[in-house]
Amino acid sequence: MKKALSVFFNGVINENPTFRMVLGMCPTLALTTAAINGIGMGLATTFVLIGSNLVISLLKNFIPQKIRIPAFVVVIATFVTVVSMIMQAFLPELNESLGIYIPLIVVNCIILARAESFASKNSALLSVVDGLGMGVGFTLALLLLGSIREILGAGTWFGMPVFPESFSPAVIMILPPGGFITLGLVLGLLNKLTGRTE
Repeated sequence: MKKALSVFFNGVINENPTFRMVLGMCPTLALTTAAINGIGMGLATTFVLIGSNLVISLLKNFIPQKIRIPAFVVVIATFVTVVSMIMQAFLPELNESLGIYIPLIVVNCIILARAESFASKNSALLSVVDGLGMGVGFTLALLLLGSIREILGAGTWFGMPVFPESFSPAVIMILPPGGFITLGLVLGLLNKLTGRTE
């Protein structure tokens, strides 16, 4: 139990995919124009991480070493297809908003990295916990970045106004440069804070 908690919090804090490992930058920068997009992408990625980690962990002794990466990609692609079909059926507006980035989860380096470095070497339970921790860490990072950009760039949070009508939003925050500015400032702040504690 203690090891499982350690693996979970490792993904959320110590090896956070966005803020520590700086992986998955394409959806991070492109989709965080609104908080709902960050939550949607984060949960879709979490589902794929948990499912692919579980299956890869169970099949690790049966996959020949020479074809492990293509086998991992097939497993990941299966879960991405499932999540894509679920979103198309039940969340069409969010699916439309996330667009091409849902199918691109297949080549997201976070998922392939966890398959190669963790799931292929550990038990099924720890692999599921690792996928959950990494997914939660990624989701929280996207939610934070999406919230900052939506609040400052549109004056709303999850579509609800947070400022009086006199507020003039900084539109640059929901444009591509705003993604880089927000990510850079948050990374700098986190490095400053963690540098002090360490």
